[in-house]
Amino acid sequence: MGPVIREEEEHESVPKILCQMDNHLACVNVVRWSSNGKYLASAGDDKVVMIWQISGYSMSSSSFGSALNVEQWRCVNALRGHSGDILDMNWSPSDQWLATCSVDNTIVVWNASKFPEVSVILQGHSGFVKGVCWDPIGKYLASQSDDKSVKIWRTSNWKEEVSITEPFQECGGTTHVLRLHWSIDGQYLVSAHAMNNRGSTAQIIER
Repeated sequence: MGPVIREEEEHESVPKILCQMDNHLACVNVVRWSSNGKYLASAGDDKVVMIWQISGYSMSSSSFGSALNVEQWRCVNALRGHSGDILDMNWSPSDQWLATCSVDNTIVVWNASKFPEVSVILQGHSGFVKGVCWDPIGKYLASQSDDKSVKIWRTSNWKEEVSITEPFQECGGTTHVLRLHWSIDGQYLVSAHAMNNRGSTAQIIER
């Protein structure tokens, strides 16, 4: 990020673009670093999750012939478990799991230590699932869907803890993603696309 944020590093010998990965066959909707920074996960409309790992450094041309790949990233796993476009994903705090969600109405939880093993497929939503997020200690997984609900799942047995619907009853299903997020201390979950007196809001849900 040096050449991007510091003008003094604006020099031809300091590359801005480190690598361009173009293995996906359709639109890429989401990319997420693992918590330890070892892996980068990408997913999109080709229904595939790709797990990338850096494999070295060089100065080789990309397939487009214009940019130089200073870093070499290779796809170490291609995860196929969804039957529709993947819209969001999230690594658990300890990188034990990777959760992905899709327009196939499901959430797939992958065993990150044994890719491509699936730990569980969560099927409680009746609409496109457009956002997933782990709480900071990994006790819960939250998901938000076009079915106008936020669901909280227990990671101890993968059962539904609670389904929250009231703030979302007046919402339409027109957003591409519904990405929600936990506060750092895990006390609050902020969700996208809620309504309050016909006004668009972000709903804060207390743990």
